[in-house]
Amino acid sequence: MSTTTQVTTTATKRRRPFHLGRWFRDTGWRHIVAVFLSLFALFPLAYIVSTSLKPFGTLTGSNQLFQEASFASYTRLLTSSQYPFKDWFINSLVVGLTTAVLAVFLGALAAYAFSRMRFTGRRTGLLTIVLVQMFPQLLAVVAIFLLLTKIGDIFPAIGLNTHAGLIMVYLGGALGVNTYLMYGFFNTVPKEIDEAAKIDGAGHARVFFSIILRLVAPILAVVGLLSFIASMNDYVIASVILVDSDQQTLAVGLFRMVSNPNYADWSQFAAGAVMAAVPVVILFLFLQRYIVSGLTAGAVK
Repeated sequence: MSTTTQVTTTATKRRRPFHLGRWFRDTGWRHIVAVFLSLFALFPLAYIVSTSLKPFGTLTGSNQLFQEASFASYTRLLTSSQYPFKDWFINSLVVGLTTAVLAVFLGALAAYAFSRMRFTGRRTGLLTIVLVQMFPQLLAVVAIFLLLTKIGDIFPAIGLNTHAGLIMVYLGGALGVNTYLMYGFFNTVPKEIDEAAKIDGAGHARVFFSIILRLVAPILAVVGLLSFIASMNDYVIASVILVDSDQQTLAVGLFRMVSNPNYADWSQFAAGAVMAAVPVVILFLFLQRYIVSGLTAGAVK
């Protein structure tokens, strides 16, 4: 008998018969929990999609999912003269994409400085960043409103009711957490790479743009995605800064559609929510290969 046959026979003898109780105790309960959590997470999405496909604007019969299928609510939303949905959608994309790009760029610059350079106040600066993030941006809503009002009197382009002013507020609120998140990733990049580039005559700018940014692409993708999602979903700050209807973002505009419950078109609101999620899903799918490595990077060396 050959050696391969002996090994196969021995493995067959040692293989335990399938036992339902043992399988459930070892791995089965994990599958059940995963299925339950998946259904729990997918149910609100299915409810919104089902509501958006109802031909009328009421929630009557919404407990019966996908009993009706009509795109009438989408047509009403896109052709409505009362609500400028297209303008809201474009405003959200402009604010979200601009905020994501600038947040990644500014956060990467600050993280590179804290990670690679040694200067007075470096440790104090890192601790200050952590402490500042303990206070939510919501606490500064009144101060932000008054500040943008005064700035608008001098520089109207970045004052109240402007996209530039809203973007600046988003950047200021997220700069600290983005810097600290990137700082942990930058520390995992060997400093010998910087030293080798400097021997060849490269300066800090050349090392940063040509070498470091390519090596830390996962964390850049994660920060960009999180910044885009946060700006697309924000309601409180955007509702305070953007007063004019044509300047408002999707979150503020969609709330206006159902602010009066007596005349709320809920299927139209659900259709707007579904379309608002499309850019986020597309960006997530485009950056998904960076997500896992970017979120776990910096946790271990």
